[in-house]
Amino acid sequence: MGERYVCKSERRRQLVAASTDFNGIDYLEVLDAEATGLGVERQKTLWVHFFKELPDTLNADNVLIEGGVRLKDVGVVWAYRLDRIPVGEDGGAWVGEQARPDAKEWLVVRTDSVGDFSTYTLVLRRSVAETVPPDGFDVLLSRVDFTFKVECPSEFDCAPAKAGPPPPGADPQIDYLTRDFSSFRRLMLDRLSQVSPQWQERNAADLGVALVEVMAYAADYLSYYQDAAATEAYLGTARKRTSVRRHAKLLDYPMHDGCNSRAWVCVEAMEGADGFELKGPTETTPGTLFLTTTNPGPRVLDASQLTVAVSEGAEVFESLHDARLHWKHSEMRFYTWGEDKCCLPEGSTTATLLNEDNVLKDLAVGQVLLFEEVRGATTGRPEDADPSRRHPVRLTGVTFTEDPLLGKQVVDISWDTEDALPFELCLWDVEVPVDVATLSASAPALLVQSTTGTPGMLSGVTGPGPLLLTGGGGEGPPPGNKAPVSVARGNVVLVDHGRTLSGEELADVPEEGRYRPRLKRGPLTQAGRTTGGRKSVDLKASAAAAMRWSMEDVLPAIWLAEKDGGRVWTPRRTLLNSGRFSRELVAEVEEDGRARLRFGDNVMGERPSAVDTLLATYRIGNGTAGNVGAESISRLYHATGGDWRNAVLRVRNPLPATGGVEPESLAQVRINAPQAFRVQQRAVTEADYSEVAQRHPEVQRAVGSLRWTGSWHTMFVTVDRKGGRPVDATFSGTLASFLERFRLAGYDIRIEGPVFVPLDIVMTVCVQPGFLASNVKAALLEVFSSRDLPDGRRGFFHPDNFTFGEPVYLSRIVAAAMAVPGVAWVDTEESKDKPNHFKRWGQVSRDEWKEGLITMDRLEIARLDNDPSQPENGKLDFQMQGGL
Repeated sequence: MGERYVCKSERRRQLVAASTDFNGIDYLEVLDAEATGLGVERQKTLWVHFFKELPDTLNADNVLIEGGVRLKDVGVVWAYRLDRIPVGEDGGAWVGEQARPDAKEWLVVRTDSVGDFSTYTLVLRRSVAETVPPDGFDVLLSRVDFTFKVECPSEFDCAPAKAGPPPPGADPQIDYLTRDFSSFRRLMLDRLSQVSPQWQERNAADLGVALVEVMAYAADYLSYYQDAAATEAYLGTARKRTSVRRHAKLLDYPMHDGCNSRAWVCVEAMEGADGFELKGPTETTPGTLFLTTTNPGPRVLDASQLTVAVSEGAEVFESLHDARLHWKHSEMRFYTWGEDKCCLPEGSTTATLLNEDNVLKDLAVGQVLLFEEVRGATTGRPEDADPSRRHPVRLTGVTFTEDPLLGKQVVDISWDTEDALPFELCLWDVEVPVDVATLSASAPALLVQSTTGTPGMLSGVTGPGPLLLTGGGGEGPPPGNKAPVSVARGNVVLVDHGRTLSGEELADVPEEGRYRPRLKRGPLTQAGRTTGGRKSVDLKASAAAAMRWSMEDVLPAIWLAEKDGGRVWTPRRTLLNSGRFSRELVAEVEEDGRARLRFGDNVMGERPSAVDTLLATYRIGNGTAGNVGAESISRLYHATGGDWRNAVLRVRNPLPATGGVEPESLAQVRINAPQAFRVQQRAVTEADYSEVAQRHPEVQRAVGSLRWTGSWHTMFVTVDRKGGRPVDATFSGTLASFLERFRLAGYDIRIEGPVFVPLDIVMTVCVQPGFLASNVKAALLEVFSSRDLPDGRRGFFHPDNFTFGEPVYLSRIVAAAMAVPGVAWVDTEESKDKPNHFKRWGQVSRDEWKEGLITMDRLEIARLDNDPSQPENGKLDFQMQGGL
C-alpha cells in the first residue's frame, strides 16, 4: 500500500522526545560485522534505541517482526533490555555493554533467521493477543522499518526506483459523414455555369444561389420518396435510423443511440444545516434535480424558477441515490499527526481526517469524498489552486480513533485501489492573504477593524456569519491566519444528465394491427446501468466504477404504466428473448431524438390490450450536451424552496461531467456492421478460445489446449495476463464468466497461468574510458529491468515484452547493452575461464549462446525479475571491466 504520508520534517519525533508521558523508537541497528567480536551470529541481533528509559518487563512477546519476500516468518527468540540480559546468555558477551550509561534505553532482540534482502518492520505490541502499542508508547513511533542486509556491499544509491507513466490510451474513432443535398447543389451550379456562363455569383445571399439551394433541398426529398421502399430494404441504402438498426441487428451488430453523462456534485450546507435529504430515484419518481448556470439566480429553485431556467437552456441532471446533508462534511481537514509539509503521495488508498468534537460521526463506508486542492501551495490564493488536483473516492473503511500524544480525535479512512490517488496532494497550511476583489460569494461577511477602533461592514460580501480581522489597511490577515492547501469534501452526489417527464398519455391501442406510438419530446435519454431498474449505479462499487460502463449496458430511460395503476412495461434492446407474458418494449430512436415504441405480438412479448391507456414516464437529454465543464452545475430544485434556501450554501461540480456519447451515425453503422458479422462469436477450436480470451482487456495472450479429462472434454485456457499480474482465483472466475458466452455446449473451461521460465544471464562488459563503471552498470540494470522506466520506456524484461513460445535472442540483448552510453563492447562467450552465462536458471548450459537464443515451449514465457530475494524468478549480472 505504501506510505500514508511523505513528510519533510521530524516534528513527531521531537514531540515524543519532549513528552514526559510517551516513549518511542529512535532508531534500529542490525548487528552485523561487530557481531564477530562479541562471539554471536551475524545479522540475528537487533539493537533498538528508544528516546527514554524502557520498562524492564519488555520481552519477546512484546516484539513482532513483519514483512519479507522470501522469508516471511522471522521469529523472535528473546528480547531484553540491555541491562537485563541474563549473564549466561551468549556466554556473557553482553556484560561489558550493560555498563553503558544509556543501557536502559536499549532493547536487544534476537531473531531466529537473518531474513532476506527486502524491508522488514519491527513492531512493539502490548502482548501476543493485542497488537496495539504498550501503554506509554507512541502509536506511530512504536514501529520501524529495517533490513537485515544493511551492511551488504552495494554499488548504488538506496533510493527506491521510480515507476514509469501508464501507457497511452487508444486513439478515438473518426466519424465520417455524407450528405445528398450538397451533390444536388453542386450538380445544378455546374449546369448553370454551362447554360449561363455570364452568371458567376456564388454568394449564399444571392437570389439565384438561394433558389438553387431550395431546389436542391426539394430534389433531396423527392429522391427519397421515389426510392423509399427500395432504399430501406438494404443496409447500404437505408436512410431511416430504424431501418439501419434492424439491418445491423440481423448482422449481430448492436447499434447504439448514444449515452448520457454523469458528474459528481458537492452540496455545501450552511452552518447547523443537518438532516436535509437529497432524494434518489424510485420506480415512480425522479431523483433530486440539479441545473447548470444560465443567468444569475438563487441556489435553490422552486417550480416557477425551474421552468424559467429550463427555457433559458439550462442542462438538467438528476441524482442517482439518496444523500443526507451534514454541514461539517462540506469541508473536512486532513490530519498529519503533528507533522508539517506533508503530502498524500500518488497511489494512496488511506488518509486521516481531523474529527474535532466528533463532528464526523456520520461518516460511513460507502460514502463518496472528493479530495480537492483549494489554495496555491505557496501563495495561499484560491485562484492559484490546481483544478486538476481533484479526485473522488468511495470509502471502504472508516475507523474512529485518536492521537493520544496531541489529544486529537481523528478518523482513519481508506478506499479501493481503483480510486487510488492519481497525483500528489499537498496537506500543509499556508498564510491566506486577504484580497477583497477575489472573495467568493460564499465567503462569510467580514468585519474590518479600522485604525480608529470602530468596526465597519465590508460592502458587497454576504454570508452566514462574521469574521473579525484586525490590523486594517487592507494588508491581509494577521500572522497565524492559516488555511489548508487541500481539503476533503463530503455531501457528494452522483448525478446523470436528463430530465424526467411524467404522465404523457400515449395514443389509443387499436384492436388489431401494429401499435407504434411516438413520444412527444426528445432526445430520449440513454442511461448506462449496472444494477437495473431506476437505480442505475452500484453504490458498493468504487467511485471510478461508477463512471465506467459499457455501451452494451445502456438502455433507454422510459417506463410505461397503465392509467389505472396496473401493469408496467420496461425497456429492452430486443424482444427476441421475451416471453409471451413479458411486459417489455423497444424504443426505436430516430434522427430527431424522438422515439417510437414497439411492443410484442403475444408471442415474443405481450401486446397491450385495446382497453388499456398507457402513461409514459421518460427522460429527455442525451449525448455530449451533458458533458458540461467543471463548476457548471450550480443550482438544485426543490418544489417549494422553503428551508432549503437556508440550508444550501453552494452547489458545484468540481469535476467535469463525462460519459456523454452521441448516437452512432448511420455511416458508422454501414461501415462497422458488415465487419461485425465476420467476427466469431462462438469458440469451437483451440484457436477460437485463444482469440476470444484475448478480447478481455486484461489478457495479453492466451493459448487453448483441449484435453479429455476422463468423462468429458475440457478446454484449458492458459493466460498471459497484462503487466505480469498473477492468474489468481478471482481473475480466473472473472475470465471464465467472460468466456461463458462463447463456450461450446458439453465442454468445460479451466483457466491456468503460464509456465514461467527464469533465466540466468551473466555478461562481461568493457567500459569506455572516462565513464564510472558503477554508473554504467546501474544504467544497464535499469535497461534490462522488468518495470516501466521513468522516461516512459519499458525495461527489456518487462512482462509484457514476452509471451508464450517467444524465444529470447542473444543478439537483441547485446544490441540493447551496446546502446547504453559508456559501453565499449560486450562479451557473452561461455568458457571455463569466463563467468558468462546465457541459459535457463537452475539448469546446465546447452550451448544456448552458440545458438543465439533460448527457446520456449508453447505454454512457456521467459522471465527475469533480477530480485535478489527471489533468484528463482531469474537473475542478471554484469562483470564490469575498464572505466573509472
